[in-house]
Amino acid sequence: MANTAIGERDSYKTRKMVIMAVFCALAYISVFVIRIPVVSFLSYEPKDVIIVTGGFLFGPAAALLISVVVSLIELVTISDTGIIGAVMNVISTCAFVVPAAFIYKKYRTMKGAVIGLLCGILLMTVMMLLWNYLITPLYMGVPREVVVTMLPTVFLPFNLLKGFINGTLTLLIYKPLVNALRKGSMLPPSENEASVNSKRQLIGMYAAVAFVLVTCVMFVLVLNGTLTFGA
Repeated sequence: MANTAIGERDSYKTRKMVIMAVFCALAYISVFVIRIPVVSFLSYEPKDVIIVTGGFLFGPAAALLISVVVSLIELVTISDTGIIGAVMNVISTCAFVVPAAFIYKKYRTMKGAVIGLLCGILLMTVMMLLWNYLITPLYMGVPREVVVTMLPTVFLPFNLLKGFINGTLTLLIYKPLVNALRKGSMLPPSENEASVNSKRQLIGMYAAVAFVLVTCVMFVLVLNGTLTFGA
């Protein structure tokens, strides 16, 4: 029995490492393939959705590890912002995914996921305002006063928008992904996670998520000038 338990534990660790490696690859590919211009020189890529999903599966330490690995791979392959860009990537992603994964690890319910994601969005937004104030003048070559004027008009709306898009996409894909991994025996049966919500609760949650996602998409289109209202 002891040998069986050890074998199952080792097998789970192997599957965990494989899944984390796949998440690293998917996060990197998403940066390489999907870049949507949002405002000014900033663009959106969905890598944080993949990383926070890995954090929901395996905890905040896994989210931190995936964040660092993906940023390092970006640095040596496709990055045009050098080490400064890599540092900003790590700060932005970790500020979002680590608190979200930590809270969800403590409270494995839909409410825990939403609270974790909201805390991640808030922390990421605050951290990026501070770090853009400190770092952006260095790699953009502009006076700090110019960056100060961009904080409420460019960086604040961009990071809030990015956070809410990442949060809503995570809520949409997490449960189907977990169910698929469990059916494929890549994850063990759930012991701590709350039971599946009623159909009415799920419909309400998906409707709210869809509304937020549509709102975010419309906001991006307005910022880009693609969508206008009025005469």
